[in-house]
Amino acid sequence: MSHSKKTPAILVGKGLPNYKEITPKQILKYIPSLLKELSRRFESLERTIETSIEQEDILSWDSLMRPLQEISEQLRWSWGVVAHLNAVCNSEEHRDVYASLQPDIVRFSNRIGQSKNLFKAISILESNEGDILDETQQRIIHTEILSMKQRGVGLEKQQREQFNINSERLAELSTKFGNNVLDATKKWALLITDKSEVKGVPHRILEALAKAAKDSKDMPDDPLNEPTAEEGPWLIGLDMPTYISIITYAESRSLRERVYKAYVSRASSGESNNKGIIEEILIIRNNQARLLGYKNWAEISLDNKMANNVEEIQALLEELRAASIVAAKKEIKQIQDIALRSNAEEGNSLAAWDISYWSEKLKQEQFNLNQEFIRPWFPLPQVLNGLFKLCGRLFDISIKPASENFPRWHEDVSLFDVLDSNGAKIASFYLDPYSRPESKRGGAWMDECLTRDISDKKNIILPVAYLICNQTPPVGDTPSLMSFEEVKTLFHEFGHGLQHMLTTVDYPQAAGINNVEWDAVELPSQFMENWCLDPTTIKEIAKHWETGAPLPEEEFEKLKLNQKFNSGLSTLRQIHFSITDIKLHSQWHKEIGVTPDEMRREIAKTTTVLPPISEDQFLCAFNHIFAGGYAAGYYSYKWAEVLSADAFSAFEEVGLDKLDEIKRIGKRFRETVLSQGGSRHPSEIYKLFRGRPATTKALIRHSGL
Repeated sequence: MSHSKKTPAILVGKGLPNYKEITPKQILKYIPSLLKELSRRFESLERTIETSIEQEDILSWDSLMRPLQEISEQLRWSWGVVAHLNAVCNSEEHRDVYASLQPDIVRFSNRIGQSKNLFKAISILESNEGDILDETQQRIIHTEILSMKQRGVGLEKQQREQFNINSERLAELSTKFGNNVLDATKKWALLITDKSEVKGVPHRILEALAKAAKDSKDMPDDPLNEPTAEEGPWLIGLDMPTYISIITYAESRSLRERVYKAYVSRASSGESNNKGIIEEILIIRNNQARLLGYKNWAEISLDNKMANNVEEIQALLEELRAASIVAAKKEIKQIQDIALRSNAEEGNSLAAWDISYWSEKLKQEQFNLNQEFIRPWFPLPQVLNGLFKLCGRLFDISIKPASENFPRWHEDVSLFDVLDSNGAKIASFYLDPYSRPESKRGGAWMDECLTRDISDKKNIILPVAYLICNQTPPVGDTPSLMSFEEVKTLFHEFGHGLQHMLTTVDYPQAAGINNVEWDAVELPSQFMENWCLDPTTIKEIAKHWETGAPLPEEEFEKLKLNQKFNSGLSTLRQIHFSITDIKLHSQWHKEIGVTPDEMRREIAKTTTVLPPISEDQFLCAFNHIFAGGYAAGYYSYKWAEVLSADAFSAFEEVGLDKLDEIKRIGKRFRETVLSQGGSRHPSEIYKLFRGRPATTKALIRHSGL
């Protein structure tokens, strides 16, 4: 029996990756040889195409799209693991390796995207001279043709060279942008020794801050004076759970001010300064658009979205802006009033770092809701249990922990299997729930680990999703006690996961979240958020971690009221981000003589009620549009929120307590939105579910505007 050499973990190309074996050293050693091998396979495919075209042989889906998919999947699998580890186990070494290989990855995908032979062959297939294609195949081909046009297949040599230099530079700048935000967040720390400064901060946060002080390299190791939650010292950082707690609860106004200013000025000075990077990214994106014959980057972005043009988006945003600015002005007045009543000095000079603090006080005054008080009712295991039961009710699936023995990248990570009503496994997902500011990118996201593929009947690939959150970690014997916002975030990411896992599309190019228009991709995620306040669901997710007692009815009522609390301000905030993004990508260029920050401040005049302070350099940490996929697409959240509120109202109309009806509509939602994914245009799929297009009515009602 032969002893073949073991394939390096980074090159396996199928199944769950062996994360622990995939080291920066291994990545650096083997990714270049993978690219060589894939280039060789692609050249061979090009030669086959050329011969077929010359001999006028009929090209087929199987002879063209299947081998192309196999090549891109091999790269997606290996480089996907590298990108994933870079986001969840970030280290100097990982980062350097990622940055050094990224240009080669971009070069290779440009090489495929710009292949004239491939483009010609796919165009022949589209014009149906090949085999008769089903609707999904036609849509995949249409997307592929658009994608190749946007990757420069039609450019002449000199323009193509410039385009390729630009796209490598863009990839490099996006990575640098994200790293700068991570570094700036990680570098800033404030050691507090005076007890009066942390007055009002919840005990569980003080525990975490004392632990951070204890773990800090700069603290003397003194077993007699170990930091404690009660006596300090406390080390404050800018990770989300800490930041939110300080600006919401710290009675010390000067502490709130320091932390707020540090947070909003992240990555805007020193080594991690993103200002120049922002301008360079915008300039290059505009140049790319013009090379491809578009007016600006927004036009490129909208070529594959549900929205038709910038005007249509601006009309939707203006409709929501007009509804929310009136409400926001009333809300800020109420906040000012309570500050005046309680503390005249702050009321007279209400500042950005006072809003969360006095909002919390107002909330307690209006309906006595204390977000910290209710955390013990939302321990992560219980929330998961309730979320899984909800999925059983709506979509007739069950979710079980996978066997103990599975590859993972950190001990906090779990793996779950998704089973259909007949008990057959149809998908799995990883959950990495807690904040690790030293090595894990902030925010929450869902990504694909494996995509459904049934082309090889002997080796059917089931979908596997990554669900990543950054919530409050457990401390000692206490589990992760979630804020209600963290609960909503988990439901949100799980919605993305469901669309990925419940897909019934047979072609990986359109299975799950693949090939779904970007402004429709947030529909399932925001739809799931609505269920956090469904009475049946709340009974299952909210049980006290020590006593098992249900969340008191009056607290549930307060949570419902809280949904509409300050909704003018929160809607306006999203509108501000969306308009800033769309204008930067459709109107900004160097020659207009204003900086991106100045443009954003001009927009703020009609989209904020408190103008941004001079330290507020929000754009420098706007990962979504400069390091993520939301450039000229941030409006998608609002666009999809219209869809998700309208979708949820289909359940409200039959009555959330009518379980048989809920099951019936849940089945329809699963069979349309969740399972058809990228196989058809989202407006068609939505009509199949709802029987009509969506309207803004439900969203405006849900927001109390």
